[in-house]
Amino acid sequence: MTQPGRPWRLKEMTPGSVRQRLHERPGMVVPVGTTEQHGPHLPLGCDTVIVEHLADDLSGRFGILRAPTVEYGVHAPTRAFPGGATLRRRTLHRVMNELIESWEDGAGVREFIILTAQASEAHLEALSTIRTDQATVQVIDVFSLDFGSLLERPGAPIQGGELDTALLLYLAPELVQMDLAQDFAITPEMLGRYRPGHSRRLPQGSPGSVGFPSLASAQKGELLYRFILDRVSSSLTGP
Repeated sequence: MTQPGRPWRLKEMTPGSVRQRLHERPGMVVPVGTTEQHGPHLPLGCDTVIVEHLADDLSGRFGILRAPTVEYGVHAPTRAFPGGATLRRRTLHRVMNELIESWEDGAGVREFIILTAQASEAHLEALSTIRTDQATVQVIDVFSLDFGSLLERPGAPIQGGELDTALLLYLAPELVQMDLAQDFAITPEMLGRYRPGHSRRLPQGSPGSVGFPSLASAQKGELLYRFILDRVSSSLTGP
């Protein structure tokens, strides 16, 4: 593994430097975010911010190309919280297939690591069914990791709660408005109608988030982020 350094961002590189980097390692990290509400205290690009930081750190650590971010994913649309924008599953699937095909055929990329932070089944299905000729594709949903004792409420739904609020407080505190954060506990009855990861609408009465953002802190966010980075790094191999 190379020594950690600056990320190899594709959009900042010339074709010649891309060719040289691919000669060293014919791989690419592709961050896929969302533009979706996460409660009154978090930005619409919450998931995107997380995977962008992770993609940069992995690129610098492993010397692997880092693709421009795909900032839209699949999630339940809502008019109650303006600004969010969702793609259909088949649209995201087609976009990702065409991008991967371009990089595989045109540049010779043979290893794709797709990073996302969105538990929607439709979103993950769109990413996990990408077709390639020779390249391998690994899809990593960072929110699927077992955070165990790092969270005070493990297993709670991830939508503006303890986990993503803590990560944003560490990665981009200037984007978080904790004075607007509201805890919202899901009852067993609500769970029957709202199943996180199934693109279902938020429970009635939710402020746009579920869970307990009040439990979040920047210190907890740092521990969580380092855990994610180490776990994802362990699934990759050096050139």
